[in-house]
Amino acid sequence: MNFILKKIICKRWPLCCLLFLVMACHSKSHYDNFISSKKDSIIEAKKINASLDSIYLQKKIVKSGDLILRTGKDFTSETFRKLSLKDKTYSHCGIASIEHDSVFVYHAIGGEWNPNQKLRRDPFEIFCNPFENRGFGIFRYTLNSKENKNLIYIVQKLYSAGIMFDMQFNLSSNDRMYCSEFVYKAVEQASQNKIILSTTTLNHIQFIAVDNLFINPACMKIKRVVFIK
Repeated sequence: MNFILKKIICKRWPLCCLLFLVMACHSKSHYDNFISSKKDSIIEAKKINASLDSIYLQKKIVKSGDLILRTGKDFTSETFRKLSLKDKTYSHCGIASIEHDSVFVYHAIGGEWNPNQKLRRDPFEIFCNPFENRGFGIFRYTLNSKENKNLIYIVQKLYSAGIMFDMQFNLSSNDRMYCSEFVYKAVEQASQNKIILSTTTLNHIQFIAVDNLFINPACMKIKRVVFIK
């Protein structure tokens, strides 16, 4: 297990313990009935280790330009999943880039985990971590070498420009973008509109749902991973 994931564990386990204590203090009857055991801790540790192993294993097959998807556990993620009409598996997305033997994922995200609201560049391990996600997916667009290099150039240019998260989900603006819009516009621009991704319309509002990005003949599935529950 590398240094990055050790940091995740150190940060997340104390938080989980704190949340449990807070909940227990507000519900003594549930606390009285709760019995913790060493066996439970061992089982949970094995599940986490198995999930981390799967992240490391699949990271080896990721290529620059791949579409990386994840299934978040929080309420906001559940809401985003419901906006997909055909495949509600994933809640968030980004584009992978291999830089100096490390795999990073560029993605647009808002909320408390990204206070400055700017495009993020996170290590693959952090983006897919099992403490906040139920699983992840790796997909690949049918781009030639030139188009793929152009995709990475566009993604990194937007990141350097500090594009902000679009809280209004306005598809017509380019100075702010939400997660699936970021991928959608980068892929279409990189392919010079050779790849046209569909949009979703609900209540006369047009937007890019996460499943619009991978349910497309020009996007092939490389791997889907579901962490052990």
